[in-house]
Amino acid sequence: MSNALTRLSEIAPAPSEPRRKDWDEVERNLGVELPADYKELIHVYGGSNWDDYLYVLEPGCPNENYDLIEWAKNQAEDLEDLWEFEKKPAELEVEGSRVIPWATTDNGECLYWLVRPGLESNQWTVMVNEARGDRWEHFSVSCTQFLAASLGGELQSNILSSLFPRATHEFRQLGAV
Repeated sequence: MSNALTRLSEIAPAPSEPRRKDWDEVERNLGVELPADYKELIHVYGGSNWDDYLYVLEPGCPNENYDLIEWAKNQAEDLEDLWEFEKKPAELEVEGSRVIPWATTDNGECLYWLVRPGLESNQWTVMVNEARGDRWEHFSVSCTQFLAASLGGELQSNILSSLFPRATHEFRQLGAV
Protein backbone atom coordinates (compact mmCIF):
# COMPACT_ATOMS: atom_id res chain seq x y z
CA MET A 1 0.00 0.00 0.00
CA SER A 2 1.40 3.43 -0.96
CA ASN A 3 2.09 6.10 1.67
CA ALA A 4 -0.75 8.21 0.27
CA LEU A 5 -3.19 5.31 0.45
CA THR A 6 -2.08 4.57 4.02
CA ARG A 7 -2.82 8.23 4.87
CA LEU A 8 -6.25 7.94 3.25
CA SER A 9 -7.02 4.85 5.33
CA GLU A 10 -6.25 6.90 8.44
CA ILE A 11 -8.70 9.57 7.26
CA ALA A 12 -11.45 7.14 6.22
CA PRO A 13 -11.43 3.40 6.88
CA ALA A 14 -11.71 1.43 3.66
CA PRO A 15 -14.98 -0.28 2.78
CA SER A 16 -14.98 -4.00 3.54
CA GLU A 17 -15.53 -5.11 -0.07
CA PRO A 18 -12.73 -4.25 -2.51
CA ARG A 19 -13.70 -3.32 -6.07
CA ARG A 20 -12.34 -5.66 -8.69
CA LYS A 21 -11.64 -4.42 -12.21
CA ASP A 22 -10.43 -5.91 -15.44
CA TRP A 23 -7.72 -3.27 -15.82
CA ASP A 24 -6.57 -4.69 -19.16
CA GLU A 25 -10.04 -4.06 -20.59
CA VAL A 26 -10.27 -0.59 -19.00
CA GLU A 27 -6.85 0.41 -20.33
CA ARG A 28 -7.65 -0.95 -23.80
CA ASN A 29 -10.81 1.18 -23.74
CA LEU A 30 -8.87 4.30 -22.72
CA GLY A 31 -5.82 3.61 -24.87
CA VAL A 32 -3.42 4.17 -21.95
CA GLU A 33 -2.06 2.35 -18.93
CA LEU A 34 -3.41 3.92 -15.74
CA PRO A 35 -1.22 4.77 -12.72
CA ALA A 36 -0.73 1.97 -10.18
CA ASP A 37 -1.72 4.24 -7.27
CA TYR A 38 -5.07 5.00 -8.93
CA LYS A 39 -5.75 1.30 -9.52
CA GLU A 40 -4.98 0.64 -5.86
CA LEU A 41 -7.22 3.56 -4.80
CA ILE A 42 -10.11 2.13 -6.82
CA HIS A 43 -9.48 -1.39 -5.54
CA VAL A 44 -9.66 -0.15 -1.94
CA TYR A 45 -12.22 2.69 -2.12
CA GLY A 46 -13.93 2.40 -5.50
CA GLY A 47 -15.66 5.41 -6.99
CA SER A 48 -16.03 7.64 -3.99
CA ASN A 49 -17.10 10.96 -2.56
CA TRP A 50 -14.82 12.78 -0.13
CA ASP A 51 -16.04 15.48 2.24
CA ASP A 52 -19.32 15.69 0.31
CA TYR A 53 -17.46 17.54 -2.46
CA LEU A 54 -14.83 15.61 -4.44
CA TYR A 55 -15.84 12.57 -6.51
CA VAL A 56 -13.20 10.04 -7.57
CA LEU A 57 -14.19 8.55 -10.92
CA GLU A 58 -14.21 4.77 -11.37
CA PRO A 59 -14.30 2.76 -14.59
CA GLY A 60 -17.64 0.93 -14.60
CA CYS A 61 -18.77 2.86 -11.52
CA PRO A 62 -22.08 1.59 -10.09
CA ASN A 63 -23.19 5.23 -10.24
CA GLU A 64 -22.94 5.79 -13.99
CA ASN A 65 -22.58 9.56 -13.49
CA TYR A 66 -19.02 8.93 -12.28
CA ASP A 67 -17.77 6.43 -14.84
CA LEU A 68 -14.13 7.17 -15.70
CA ILE A 69 -14.38 5.89 -19.28
CA GLU A 70 -17.39 8.06 -20.13
CA TRP A 71 -15.82 11.10 -18.47
CA ALA A 72 -12.56 10.59 -20.38
CA LYS A 73 -14.38 10.38 -23.71
CA ASN A 74 -16.64 13.38 -23.04
CA GLN A 75 -13.93 15.60 -21.55
CA ALA A 76 -11.55 14.95 -24.45
CA GLU A 77 -14.22 16.06 -26.92
CA ASP A 78 -15.29 19.06 -24.82
CA LEU A 79 -11.73 20.29 -24.31
CA GLU A 80 -10.84 20.03 -28.00
CA ASP A 81 -13.89 22.17 -28.80
CA LEU A 82 -13.02 24.62 -26.01
CA TRP A 83 -9.41 25.05 -27.14
CA GLU A 84 -10.59 26.35 -30.47
CA PHE A 85 -11.55 29.51 -28.53
CA GLU A 86 -9.41 29.45 -25.37
CA LYS A 87 -5.68 29.07 -24.92
CA LYS A 88 -4.49 25.66 -23.74
CA PRO A 89 -2.62 25.57 -20.43
CA ALA A 90 1.15 25.85 -20.94
CA GLU A 91 1.60 22.27 -19.69
CA LEU A 92 -0.35 21.03 -22.71
CA GLU A 93 1.60 22.93 -25.36
CA VAL A 94 4.08 20.04 -25.74
CA GLU A 95 3.04 17.96 -28.75
CA GLY A 96 1.26 14.78 -27.64
CA SER A 97 0.37 16.07 -24.17
CA ARG A 98 -3.18 15.62 -22.97
CA VAL A 99 -5.30 15.36 -19.85
CA ILE A 100 -7.48 12.51 -18.60
CA PRO A 101 -10.04 13.18 -15.84
CA TRP A 102 -9.84 11.17 -12.61
CA ALA A 103 -12.08 13.25 -10.31
CA THR A 104 -14.69 16.01 -10.32
CA THR A 105 -16.44 18.16 -7.73
CA ASP A 106 -19.93 19.28 -6.77
CA ASN A 107 -19.15 22.66 -8.33
CA GLY A 108 -17.98 21.21 -11.65
CA GLU A 109 -14.23 21.57 -11.26
CA CYS A 110 -12.35 18.72 -12.89
CA LEU A 111 -9.15 17.04 -11.75
CA TYR A 112 -7.00 15.49 -14.46
CA TRP A 113 -3.85 13.50 -14.94
CA LEU A 114 -1.34 15.38 -17.06
CA VAL A 115 -0.19 12.84 -19.66
CA ARG A 116 3.05 13.76 -21.42
CA PRO A 117 4.94 11.91 -24.14
CA GLY A 118 7.76 9.76 -22.77
CA LEU A 119 6.35 9.64 -19.23
CA GLU A 120 5.02 6.43 -17.73
CA SER A 121 1.61 6.61 -16.08
CA ASN A 122 3.17 6.41 -12.61
CA GLN A 123 4.88 9.73 -13.39
CA TRP A 124 1.67 11.55 -14.31
CA THR A 125 0.87 14.62 -12.23
CA VAL A 126 -2.39 16.42 -11.42
CA MET A 127 -4.04 19.39 -13.08
CA VAL A 128 -7.16 21.13 -11.75
CA ASN A 129 -9.48 23.15 -14.00
CA GLU A 130 -12.05 25.55 -12.66
CA ALA A 131 -15.69 25.04 -13.51
CA ARG A 132 -16.85 27.16 -16.40
CA GLY A 133 -13.52 28.96 -16.70
CA ASP A 134 -10.02 28.85 -18.13
CA ARG A 135 -7.97 28.80 -14.91
CA TRP A 136 -5.77 25.74 -14.42
CA GLU A 137 -3.42 24.66 -11.65
CA HIS A 138 -0.66 22.06 -11.87
CA PHE A 139 0.49 19.93 -8.93
CA SER A 140 3.58 17.72 -9.21
CA VAL A 141 2.02 14.83 -7.29
CA SER A 142 0.09 11.65 -8.12
CA CYS A 143 -3.69 11.51 -7.78
CA THR A 144 -3.58 9.67 -4.43
CA GLN A 145 -0.91 12.04 -3.13
CA PHE A 146 -3.10 14.94 -4.19
CA LEU A 147 -6.17 13.49 -2.47
CA ALA A 148 -4.35 12.59 0.76
CA ALA A 149 -2.46 15.89 0.96
CA SER A 150 -5.62 17.91 0.20
CA LEU A 151 -7.62 16.11 2.87
CA GLY A 152 -4.69 16.43 5.28
CA GLY A 153 -4.47 20.18 4.68
CA GLU A 154 -0.89 20.13 3.34
CA LEU A 155 -1.88 20.93 -0.24
CA GLN A 156 -4.28 23.68 -1.15
CA SER A 157 -5.81 24.58 -4.46
CA ASN A 158 -6.91 28.10 -5.30
CA ILE A 159 -9.54 26.64 -7.61
CA LEU A 160 -11.22 24.06 -5.38
CA SER A 161 -13.76 25.22 -2.79
CA SER A 162 -12.39 26.96 0.30
CA LEU A 163 -14.73 24.66 2.26
CA PHE A 164 -12.70 21.63 1.14
CA PRO A 165 -11.46 19.80 3.06
CA ARG A 166 -13.87 19.70 5.98
CA ALA A 167 -12.60 19.64 9.54
CA THR A 168 -14.33 16.30 10.07
CA HIS A 169 -13.91 14.15 7.00
CA GLU A 170 -16.74 12.31 5.31
CA PHE A 171 -16.29 9.38 2.94
CA ARG A 172 -18.95 7.67 0.86
CA GLN A 173 -18.47 4.89 -1.66
CA LEU A 174 -20.52 5.52 -4.79
CA GLY A 175 -23.22 2.96 -5.43
CA ALA A 176 -25.94 2.52 -8.00
CA VAL A 177 -28.41 5.37 -8.23
